[in-house]
Amino acid sequence: MLGLSNKILGAVSLNLGIDLGTANTLVSVQNQGIISEPSVVAINKNTNEVLMGGNAVGNEAKKMIGKTPPNIQAVRPLKHGVISDFAVTEAMLRYFIRKALNFKWGIRVRVVIAIPSGINSVEKQAVIDSTRRAGAKEVYLIDEPMAAAIGSGLPITEAKGSMIVDIGGGTSEVAIISLASPVVTRGIKIAGDAMDRAIVDYLKQEKKILIGESTAEIIKKNLGSACELEQELQMEIKGQHATSSLPKTVIVRSEEVREAIQTCIQDIIHMIKNSLEATSPEISADLIERGIVLAGGGALLKGLDQVIANETQLKVSVADSPLECVVRGTGAVLGKLDLLQHILSSP
Repeated sequence: MLGLSNKILGAVSLNLGIDLGTANTLVSVQNQGIISEPSVVAINKNTNEVLMGGNAVGNEAKKMIGKTPPNIQAVRPLKHGVISDFAVTEAMLRYFIRKALNFKWGIRVRVVIAIPSGINSVEKQAVIDSTRRAGAKEVYLIDEPMAAAIGSGLPITEAKGSMIVDIGGGTSEVAIISLASPVVTRGIKIAGDAMDRAIVDYLKQEKKILIGESTAEIIKKNLGSACELEQELQMEIKGQHATSSLPKTVIVRSEEVREAIQTCIQDIIHMIKNSLEATSPEISADLIERGIVLAGGGALLKGLDQVIANETQLKVSVADSPLECVVRGTGAVLGKLDLLQHILSSP
């Protein structure tokens, strides 16, 4: 009878791990895989309500950015990893939860959701409340760098120091971890979005062309680098003339993009060095042996691992599938909630 009860319970419950990111939301669905879509929602500005239909959230909504009629706006409801619009975030979470459930009803949802380590208790409670209203019955929080460390396979439970650097869309965070607890944490609101804005500003000033942040993101992914490339790259970019407002096309080179984002890179390196300076000699010795692991979308910036290695004199590696480290970590915690509950964050 007990076995049958467990089967029935398992059939009507589902575990979800959620990386609620400024740029993208990823959902780890128990025994099914990972859903990943942009953290973008289309709203009607006249009524301040989310548009009805499947094109209101995620990939379809992102396509609308900069291209909507006056009464429709595509918005990103999180800034620097923190909810800035509760109603829109709730609608977005509801969409992702229903998609994970394949729009079935009567299923109990349990969620572990990753949050920036620096947010306050009020902001944490807001995440919990929004997730519950979106359809979750149980909600647990975990700091993003801890989730990234778990998802990247770092041996966080050992009595040795491990270091993760998670560079996302809105925030970059460092955690040095030993015995499943953070020894040192640091975070700054400089990450992928700041690089996109830096590219927008640079091209406006140097090339007299206006582009949107979506175009800047494409430029960053294709041309962005933290150090000189063996073969520099270039691409044609279309936008609007900064003074005449007429359509304009320019050639953008990787050297120019590197110059545009250099301040962002230096801010991230300063955060990493500051974290290392705050560690004990014993932890420093461990890090000489183990090095630094990079996670998040920013880890994919060409040459960033090399630049950080040169600046810190430590080994630096990029995690496997760095974009998925945080969400994989949330899923792993849900699978071992009894064993790992002590690492969860409380409001």
